[in-house]
Amino acid sequence: MSWWGKMVGGAFGFMLGGPLGAVLGAALGHKFDQGLGAFQVGGTAHLEQERIQTAFFTATFSVMGHLAKADGRVSEDEIAFAKAVMAQMQLGEEQRALAIKLFGEGKADDFPLDDLLHQFRKECHRRRTLMQMFIEIQLQAAHADGRVDSAERKMLQHICDLLGFTQHEFEHLEAMASAARNFGSGGAAGGGYQQPQQASPQAQLKAAYQVLDVVESATDAEVKRAYRRLMNQHHPDKLVSKGLPEEMIKVATEKSQEIRNAYDAVKASRGMR
Repeated sequence: MSWWGKMVGGAFGFMLGGPLGAVLGAALGHKFDQGLGAFQVGGTAHLEQERIQTAFFTATFSVMGHLAKADGRVSEDEIAFAKAVMAQMQLGEEQRALAIKLFGEGKADDFPLDDLLHQFRKECHRRRTLMQMFIEIQLQAAHADGRVDSAERKMLQHICDLLGFTQHEFEHLEAMASAARNFGSGGAAGGGYQQPQQASPQAQLKAAYQVLDVVESATDAEVKRAYRRLMNQHHPDKLVSKGLPEEMIKVATEKSQEIRNAYDAVKASRGMR
């Protein structure tokens, strides 16, 4: 992978400065040169893609660690979720070690959450589908132990606010994350952490509507439009083209499958073709 190759090859310090670079440097045990900040908005499309991929990887695991610590204690389920995401990404030994170290950096009392997220938003060039995928992973991490306490929810709301998502959008994404656990796939990691008991058919159908973000009284046409919109937002190839690290394509693919399963359940209940 290109961004990982740059880091292993020693050129990474010239790619990413700021809070993200500082957190990543701490995880790697290096002090990166941050003197090329002008490159932040310049460079070729290929180099820009590498920057976004690096920023996404760094922010995902460090913020996940910070969120896990929000209630004062990192649970075994939260650790298991992080490891499940790493396993699904099929990270190599060195990549996995880095992800674990980033998770640990996020637990530090002086973790620069606000500054890091401001930079992350800038690195993403405000690409909402990419930032939404990041938020969805954090929401699934928060739900990993079966509950989201007030401190975690407050931090998640703050994360959404810093990334430019409204309260209504946050509530929708939170409902989708909760419904995903009840509906069947268990979230982005697909397994390796606490799974809910099998829900009743009625509960699963209700969750399917929540995943699609439509009410049960919606018309068939509205259901189809919601499904197409969500599939477009979560299309793995499109997300990778916007800067999602290629290792995370399986996370995006599972989310797409989750949406497809919800749509199939709603179609079956309505007799839709």
